[in-house]
Amino acid sequence: MNRRKFLASVSAVTLAAGLGLDARHSARASESEAVFVLASAEVGAASQDPIRATLLSTVATLIYDRLIEQDVDQSYHPHLAESWETSADGMSWIFKLRQGVRFHDGEPFNSATIAWWIPKFKGTPNEYLVDAIDRVDAVDDQTFKFVMKRADPNLIFNLASAFMGIPSPKAYDAAGDSYGVTEAVGTGPYKLESFAVGQEAVLVANEEYTWGSDLSENKGAPHIKRLTMREIPDASTAFLELKTGGVGMLLGVPSQFLPQLEADDNISFRSLPGMGVTYLGFNTRKEPFDDLAVRQATALAVDQAAIHKSVFNGVGLESHQFLISSLAESKIDPALEIHHDLGKANEILDKAGWQRGSDGVRTKDGKPLKIKLTAQSETSFKRTAEVVQAQLKAIGMDVEIVIFDNTSVVDQLKKGEHQLAVRHYDWNNADILDWFFSTTNIPYPNSTAWQDEKSQSLRDIAMTQSKTPEERVVNFRKYQENLIANFLFAPIHEPVQNYAFNKTLLDVPEKLRGTQLVQATVVDIKVVD
Repeated sequence: MNRRKFLASVSAVTLAAGLGLDARHSARASESEAVFVLASAEVGAASQDPIRATLLSTVATLIYDRLIEQDVDQSYHPHLAESWETSADGMSWIFKLRQGVRFHDGEPFNSATIAWWIPKFKGTPNEYLVDAIDRVDAVDDQTFKFVMKRADPNLIFNLASAFMGIPSPKAYDAAGDSYGVTEAVGTGPYKLESFAVGQEAVLVANEEYTWGSDLSENKGAPHIKRLTMREIPDASTAFLELKTGGVGMLLGVPSQFLPQLEADDNISFRSLPGMGVTYLGFNTRKEPFDDLAVRQATALAVDQAAIHKSVFNGVGLESHQFLISSLAESKIDPALEIHHDLGKANEILDKAGWQRGSDGVRTKDGKPLKIKLTAQSETSFKRTAEVVQAQLKAIGMDVEIVIFDNTSVVDQLKKGEHQLAVRHYDWNNADILDWFFSTTNIPYPNSTAWQDEKSQSLRDIAMTQSKTPEERVVNFRKYQENLIANFLFAPIHEPVQNYAFNKTLLDVPEKLRGTQLVQATVVDIKVVD
């Protein structure tokens, strides 16, 4: 899976001050050491190879720099590329590179690096990021040109992706298939000292780093000189460690933990706008959700406001479409959004011939309206499923909740065995619609199994025929409106990214930069004296 699939299941990451079992003692023992503890979807990354990996953790954003960085407001900022411009027809891009940049192995970073790098994506899961590029022309050491196969107004977004971190050509080619495990060499603020898959990655500061992006106050070497990024699957353990002083910071704090953390005087918070949506996903190849009427009624029976309050403690936003609210492509006609309407939901089922029995459960042609609702074992997923179960009972649907770990849920989706599932994605680009609903992605990640000529035509126009950013916005709006009209999902909630940290251990900037807490902010974090 590429970054979109990775982000679709991220739930929590923790940043800890200290090392080993006595993390609090270690944090106090050395002001230059800290530990990031990775949880949920970041656990299990098999390598730190940004070109071929299907799962990357925060580690990769610290080892590698990108040409361009994206900020929380969706704006783009220079990094390894000092400037860029495109032709009027979008068929060529010229980039000017920052001078004086070197890889961790001492090799120079220049236009020849880019000419080597882009072709390496051919045949990889991440090829889509650069598939609009025909070739790279190195004009001089610090200038190169992308000659395009087609105009791609999404190119700048792609270049800011975590999977577009640039590795050292010398190290990459020498290591072959073992690259990203035995070594990972970039130009970033941290060097990889060691990596044990499923356990931890140890990073040390790149003291020669002088090319931080303008998203960071600190343009030089990071303040924290040694980072041990451990994998601890149990998020509850990390939350307890935060309160007791063993953990310095939690990323992506689930809302149900906020009240108890807010009660601790040593805990402070930062937040960023959300990057994803929690939703119900239908399997259109499984009864009864092969019927548009049932999908529509189910979607209208979901009360987003009630779930927002009871499951997420009022934190974040109700969601009434598939895209996050900060995207221009999300500004569709409000009348087309999916809102709770219990009366209409019951009316739709009545007209479709679903009759209520004495037990309150509807039947049609002798078949009861009974379904299985799949959910992950994390608390927010389970609680959402329980509330949805009660809400769907009000339209005469008998819902059995089936709980699996995330790996098992994904396996079920890939096999098309589910009927309805509580899902979540994190991705701040409208092309998430392509990821989850294109016929080319059946059976997974298009686990709706939606296959429709009109939808696919609108997808093709949005993805490959948009010439300008403005045109792309219009085309994606039309594509999403079509998907909404077919009720392929029931949107529920758009969370805020909550970060809780122990202020006795860490000094965290008031304003976080970047779309998540990654390199741009990490280099500014200090251990408290």
